[in-house]
Amino acid sequence: MTARDSGGAGRAKGEGRAAASFGAFVRKPVERDPAASAEAQVPAVAEPAESAVCPDDVVEVGAIVDAYGLKGWVKVAAHADAGRGGDALLSAKRWWLQKGAERRAVRALRAKVHSDHIVAQFAETADRDEALALRGYRISISRGEFPALEADEFYWIDLIGLAVVNEAGVALGTVADMIDNGAHSVMRVEYPVDGKSGKDGKPLVGERLIPFVGVYVKTVDQAAKQITVSWEADY
Repeated sequence: MTARDSGGAGRAKGEGRAAASFGAFVRKPVERDPAASAEAQVPAVAEPAESAVCPDDVVEVGAIVDAYGLKGWVKVAAHADAGRGGDALLSAKRWWLQKGAERRAVRALRAKVHSDHIVAQFAETADRDEALALRGYRISISRGEFPALEADEFYWIDLIGLAVVNEAGVALGTVADMIDNGAHSVMRVEYPVDGKSGKDGKPLVGERLIPFVGVYVKTVDQAAKQITVSWEADY
């Protein structure tokens, strides 16, 4: 797993709401080679201006770090590599850009992998100066535009918040975050520490780190919002 900044805090996306941060996807339990198509250029069809209403399911997926070339292309640092979830940027037609309180919609005409970045051309940028003006904007796209995964694959964003129980039915907590340790993904599961509170008077919260691999993760039931693991409460 080579995702970057995958466990960051949520970013504001509107009045009183926060956008979840995007990580990558994880495989369970069968490992397969990543798709080899990440280098292909994927065209996106421009959408009419009247569709530019920010959907409720936008997820932050990266940031614009520089201009690319002279014709209005931008260079993007994605939170996950293409082939590991960053593919969402290659296929999404509408990108939502935000910097501070400012947010705008742009139409992605083309996007492709270039070295360790993604480069994209917008309908709204015609030259390098316009592209440079977009440096520092964070990028969100609709969760509905993420590429479909196989049955044993999951985006991190869909695992966060799920309840975790062991095979005996003992509640172990809730997935608060996902961590990339280089070899595989790890769930950071938070649970309340009974009868204990911190100096601020709030209940203490403990954590468990459970590798997201088949030997431990048995089922992921997104409809029931529950993950079943082979893991003891005293681990």
